[in-house]
Amino acid sequence: MDHHWFTIDNVDKLDTPALVVYPDRVQANIDVLKTMIDDVARLRPHIKTYKNKQVTQLLLEAGVNKFKCATIAEAELLGMCKAPDVLLAYQPVGPKLDRFIKLIHIYPQTRFSCLVDNDLAAKEISDAALAGKTTVTVYIDLNVGMNRTGIAPGFDALQLYMDCAVLPGITPVGLHAYDGHIHDVDVAKRKERCDAGFAPVLKLQQDLKAKDYPEPIIIAGGSPTFTIHSKRSVVECSPGTFVYWDRGYELEIPEQPFLPAVLVVTRVVSLPDTTKLCLDVGHKSISAENELAKRIYFLNAPQLVPVGQSEEHLVVDAGKGHDYQIGDVLYGIPHHVCPTVALYERVCTIENNILTGEWLNLARDRKITI
Repeated sequence: MDHHWFTIDNVDKLDTPALVVYPDRVQANIDVLKTMIDDVARLRPHIKTYKNKQVTQLLLEAGVNKFKCATIAEAELLGMCKAPDVLLAYQPVGPKLDRFIKLIHIYPQTRFSCLVDNDLAAKEISDAALAGKTTVTVYIDLNVGMNRTGIAPGFDALQLYMDCAVLPGITPVGLHAYDGHIHDVDVAKRKERCDAGFAPVLKLQQDLKAKDYPEPIIIAGGSPTFTIHSKRSVVECSPGTFVYWDRGYELEIPEQPFLPAVLVVTRVVSLPDTTKLCLDVGHKSISAENELAKRIYFLNAPQLVPVGQSEEHLVVDAGKGHDYQIGDVLYGIPHHVCPTVALYERVCTIENNILTGEWLNLARDRKITI
């Protein structure tokens, strides 16, 4: 057997498709992240990528005290881990708002906050907070080009901040500027676009200070712009994918030195013709939002060409004269790891090339207890 960092010696104990994690590589990624910023207090990693207690614990032990998440379940997982400061990077509407207020009461050791991008939602959050006898900390969600949520940084955003400041149930403390649309491979181009999007955010912060508000905190960026925002001493940064890394970012952000730490393991289950292999890795076991060529990259079989995928199968072309057999094991890096993790209830741990246990992806569920 060829021994690589990813080889699992007791792979006969692992049913496939399986999501596997290499904890020593996760730890190495956390260690590297800390060297890329001047102060660990400026890190606010997003937990959407990993969704479990174990990685949260590793981050807490590394001195990370602030986190970001997108769902109530992710927020609750952080509460269960006693994370000190948690931003729900989402505007809670309808029943989600009731759940959010409940969360604040059930996990008092954690300071929860959320996003706001309009007056109606701000008033509803304020009313729900008052009814729940609490006050909610909010950040104004700014649209810096993602065109998904948020209000453009400018006069209207300034007005919204002021409106929030007079609502009795909420306290605005900062600005949230996610620029996930920027992922140019060319670092100079990425920096130019990132800086252009950030300039009005900085101006809004200064305008608010000029009106005698305490200096608003700025939370900016994700993974692709992390290296740029990390140089701004006034900004909290929110990379998420770094803990596990993936093929997409390996190609798009080559200057960031993170290691792939999670793989999807699959087996050859059928040989439909002389050149094709059928693997047990379908849409339900690897994120399928990208084109067929951008779903999984096989470390021990990079030459395989995907030709078709369905719910439980992936057909690949291995070329003439290949010697693959039924039962052969392939190790693949997901192109996009975050939605891939969401397909699995657990991730199996591999230590020193041995399958040793599992971590539950508890927050992949929409609900834990709340």
